[in-house]
Parts: sequence; C-alpha cells; structure tokens
Amino acid sequence: MNFYAIRAIYFFELARTWRTLMQSIASPVISTSLYFVVFGSAIGSRMTEIDGISYGAFIVPGLIMLALLTESISNASFGIYMPKFSGTIYEILSAPISYVEIVIGYVGAAATKSIILGMLILATARLFVPFGIAHPLWMIIFLVLTAVTFSLFGFIIGVWADGFEKLQIIPMMVITPLAFLGGSFYSISMLPPLWQKITLFNPVVYLISGFRWSFYDVSDVNVAISVGMSLAFLVVCLTTVWWIFKTGYRLKS
Repeated sequence: MNFYAIRAIYFFELARTWRTLMQSIASPVISTSLYFVVFGSAIGSRMTEIDGISYGAFIVPGLIMLALLTESISNASFGIYMPKFSGTIYEILSAPISYVEIVIGYVGAAATKSIILGMLILATARLFVPFGIAHPLWMIIFLVLTAVTFSLFGFIIGVWADGFEKLQIIPMMVITPLAFLGGSFYSISMLPPLWQKITLFNPVVYLISGFRWSFYDVSDVNVAISVGMSLAFLVVCLTTVWWIFKTGYRLKS
C-alpha cells in the first residue's frame, strides 16, 4: 500500500477546502441555519410534537443528512472531475499508484470534509434548538457510513460527467428531491397509507430514519433495515467503482 500517494492525494483535496472555504463550509452551514430559523423557530413553534419530540429538534437529523448527502456527492465528483478536465488524470493513472489507493485518497478526502461539515451543522443546531443524542456511537457510524457511501457515489458521477452541468444533474434533480421526500422534515407515518408504502421505495428514507433513531430512539423503519440498506448501497458503489477502473470507463479514453 503506497501510503505516501494516498496522503498526497488526500491532503491535496483537503487543501482545496481551505481555498474555497466560503463555498465548501460556510455556505452549507449558513443555508442549514436558515432552515432552522424558518422551519425550527418560525414554523416549528406553531406545530405539535412528533413522536414526543419538538419539531425543531425533530428536523435536526434530517437537515444534517440533507447537507451530508449533497456535499459528499459534490466534493467527490468535483475532486475527480477536475483532473479529467485538466488532463492530469493521465499522470495519476500512469503513476505507480493502484486504483484502490486513488479511490482511498479522493473518497477519503471528500468523506472527511462531509463529516467535518456534519459536525459543524450539529454544533450549529444547538444554538437554535435543544436536543440529545441517545446513541452517540451509532450516530457516528451512520454519519461516517453515509459520508463514505455518497462520496463513492459522487466519485462515480465525477467519472461519468463530461461537463460541469452534469455534475449538478444528479444532486439537484435526484438526491435533493429524494432527501426532501425522505422524511427530512416529517415522519412518514404522517402520510396516507398508500404514500407510506410508496415512500419506502425511496432509499434516503432508510438513511434519515436510522440517523434519527441514533438521536431520539425513534424511527420510521426498523434500524436493522436502515443499516442493511446503507451497506447494500455501499456495496453497489464499491462494485461500480471496481468496474470503472477495470474497464477504464471514461478514464482512459
């Protein structure tokens, strides 16, 4: 294992965060804070509790997960797309670095940035609403698992994209709507029975439900199923990345 190569890619990608601090960290934190002001304070003060939890506290896990999903994809996709765009990807592919080391460097950096962002949003949320964390270890596990999985997904998007506009299509047109419809701001038990069944086809439901369980010990679906779905998506992403490097899809052509 070439740890020097991994460290070089990892810290290069992390350094990009500090060069774009407003875009990478400040902007998502400010945007999420606005959600807390509007939904948590203005609207939440007029809503009843959900499962015995105040509305402002109830949406905390959903908002963290929403930011985590979008930023993980954005960080990883942009990180691998830029070497393709500038042509430096060929230098990386021709270097004495294995595909595993390349993925660890890029995905590890993207996941690290997303985890840092998630913790910052968690700390910011305490300024607006009081809440507790019933299962801190599981909260960290869900946080890391989601960040790694969607950073891998973002890596796949970055390889697939052949233009800057395609980097935004999946996050904006697919992931964000799924996150909003996946229980970020409500419990799916509040929906009519038919829509509850339809919502279960949304994979983001299981991520948000499991993450919320780690906070308040309540969930819309069984926690074991949430963990299983998260691991299944991780396996799919790992398999896709393996296929990309095996075939050289949009990397060697």
